[in-house]
Amino acid sequence: MAILEVSDLKQYFYLQPTFLGKLVGGAKPRIIKAVDGVSFSMQHGEILGVAGESGCGKSTCCLAIAKLREPTDGTIRYKEQNISEMSKGEIRNYRREVQLIFQDPYESLNPRYTVFDLVAEPLRALTDKNKTEVRERAHETIAMAGLTPEEYKNRYPHQMSGGERQRVGIAQALVLEPKLVIADEPLSMLDVSIRAGILDLIRDLSERMNFSCIYVSHDLSILSNISERLMIMYLGRIMELGITKEVITEPYHPYAQALIAAVPIPDPAYKRPIPKIKGEVAQPIDPPPGCRFQTRCLQVMDICRGTEPPLKEVKPGHSVACHLY
Repeated sequence: MAILEVSDLKQYFYLQPTFLGKLVGGAKPRIIKAVDGVSFSMQHGEILGVAGESGCGKSTCCLAIAKLREPTDGTIRYKEQNISEMSKGEIRNYRREVQLIFQDPYESLNPRYTVFDLVAEPLRALTDKNKTEVRERAHETIAMAGLTPEEYKNRYPHQMSGGERQRVGIAQALVLEPKLVIADEPLSMLDVSIRAGILDLIRDLSERMNFSCIYVSHDLSILSNISERLMIMYLGRIMELGITKEVITEPYHPYAQALIAAVPIPDPAYKRPIPKIKGEVAQPIDPPPGCRFQTRCLQVMDICRGTEPPLKEVKPGHSVACHLY
């Protein structure tokens, strides 16, 4: 049974015209299609990697799944139940089972709370545990995140390094023993020297606690190491979805090919080929009909300019949205 099923998810934002635009030309609101028809599913215990350029809709999609933003259209089913139809009690349980690791530990942690209070607060808000149980569980989770409870429990966020703060953020998300964790670029604000430790921690805890994980990142080298399947997005749409190793070694979509070709190779003698891509990043405001990648694709055809390609399976477990296949 799939733990999460997302079907035709859409998240639109409307830009109201200026007063002058209304007065002169009768301008209508413009639409930002941040997420536009995204569909995928996840199995229990799976780690799904999500990659794409800034503005492609990765984080917006995650916020909708975490029920921090109401989608414009589409359905999100958690354990076969539509989250938009949940009662207050069911939403409370959903909050316990679906947790988010935020991107920026400098902004996401309350500066007035100690480490103990930061980790204990989800238990106080969403469980019926007594003070002793809260203290024991908070200390256990702080230790699980790689920090010594007696040394760190009374510290404030400003008294810790970026890596230590991110470990607190991870402990905060895992203290409720969630079934689904959404990690929204948890390494992007950290130094390269400490990223490996945090990445190993997330992978180890995923295996130990057996939770599913949506891992969002710009770094394909990270996703190739941690995720089992990889989803590549562009301007609110899924371009390619499949087993990570297959997508990395044999990408089908021209955008996926260009994205993977841009990954740095640690070899000074290696001469990087010029990626098969042109133009600037398109905007999600009132996108043209057809394929979202048509303005940058070197293999664009007439059908690409008028008909949007559906996401279809080209081999078992590997789907692509491109008219070339």
